[in-house]
Amino acid sequence: MPNDPTPHAQANYQVRLDWGRPGLDRLAPADVVILVQTLGLSADALTAIEAGATLPVEGLPTAALVRAAAGDAAEVLVGGIRNARAVADRVLEIQTARAARTSIALIAVGYPDGSDAETLRFAVDDLLGAGAVIAALGDLGIDHASPDAALAGEGYRALRGAARHLLSASGTGRSLTDAGRADVVQAAAARDAASVVPTLIDDAFRAD
Repeated sequence: MPNDPTPHAQANYQVRLDWGRPGLDRLAPADVVILVQTLGLSADALTAIEAGATLPVEGLPTAALVRAAAGDAAEVLVGGIRNARAVADRVLEIQTARAARTSIALIAVGYPDGSDAETLRFAVDDLLGAGAVIAALGDLGIDHASPDAALAGEGYRALRGAARHLLSASGTGRSLTDAGRADVVQAAAARDAASVVPTLIDDAFRAD
């Protein structure tokens, strides 16, 4: 890997992690970008694809981030706790097909902080989702992780038994539960319950 062009680019590492559009801009360009919004984009994309549909990018709150990611990487995937192993398997397939070490940028999407769309609110649900994917990558030997990614991955390993509780107790999880969508929170905590990988193709997320 090349030396970091900036201290926060994480270019020395194969697996990288940062937050939102600012984080995508900070990281060095990667071959694969994995977007994680455990109780938002990740849940919506998995639900659509499992129902045999697609999730168009147009109109999504994350549309600008998705398009920016597409401009930076050959592959843009959506991951989370529910499909962590499937995402890791897909990354390994990409790396094998390329016959070269493949750089991976995980972007925990987060949520706008109030009315300021440019300031992200930390979301523990996204940290858990990103950590699940990073841990699954490590299980396949894709483990040259930046400190940011390593902390998320090992944090998930340590707390995965409490993932359902942590998602339910998170701010996002409580908001969804209060809105009558507790089923979304419960489904998102089911480790590897989904075998599909939402992949950006022609401006929509489709089955890989």
